[in-house]
Amino acid sequence: MTAPLGDEIQPAVPYGTPDAPRIAVRGEARFEVDPEIARIGVTVSARGRDRRSALDDLTRRNAAVLDLVKSYGEAVERLETGAFSITPELTKHGRGERVRTYHGSVHVTAELTDFTALGELTTRLADLELTRVDGPWWALRPDSPAHREVRQKAVREAVQRAREYAEALGTSLAALVELADIGAENAALDHPQQPGRMRSMSRAAAAEDMAAAPLDLEPQRQRVFAQVNARFTMTPPRL
Repeated sequence: MTAPLGDEIQPAVPYGTPDAPRIAVRGEARFEVDPEIARIGVTVSARGRDRRSALDDLTRRNAAVLDLVKSYGEAVERLETGAFSITPELTKHGRGERVRTYHGSVHVTAELTDFTALGELTTRLADLELTRVDGPWWALRPDSPAHREVRQKAVREAVQRAREYAEALGTSLAALVELADIGAENAALDHPQQPGRMRSMSRAAAAEDMAAAPLDLEPQRQRVFAQVNARFTMTPPRL
């Protein structure tokens, strides 16, 4: 067996030595902050005896939804069209494949930063013909300062905890050996509230109430969580 060369790099041991005792700690931090954005989903539907009429109605209603959302200007940060479908419905009786009617739908997602406009927009969308509104879903932006702040607090917590252990032994920290980020995530999805679902009113109801009152939507506080593992060496204590 060949002996290792003198200048060969040896792997670091996962524990301390009497001359350089090691402390391993975990730092945690939790914040609750106001949301920065709100998302809503809008599904527009149409139905017709032939494919063209269903598609024309769907196109018209989809345009009405997009125009309404865009009318809110800077309050809407993002507007995206998702799934689109036109599906034939076959008759249940009789021989052969006969199309009874066609169903069409298109899904739109809107992201808003103005929560005052959010309540009014969702109400007006829900008042449109054959339109369903889902949400809102509250969230922080991926680059929100809250994520940076909670991570920094978790690191400070780890340093403070290690320092307290060292002080209990009558010594002090010497150096940081390792800092491992084991998760810094928005925990708002841990216990999500079920979003409200709003459906469009019938034409008769819309005739009775010319304009529905805007919904009063209270933003849901977001939980931000971070954890780090840290390892330090300390000056050898006198035991």
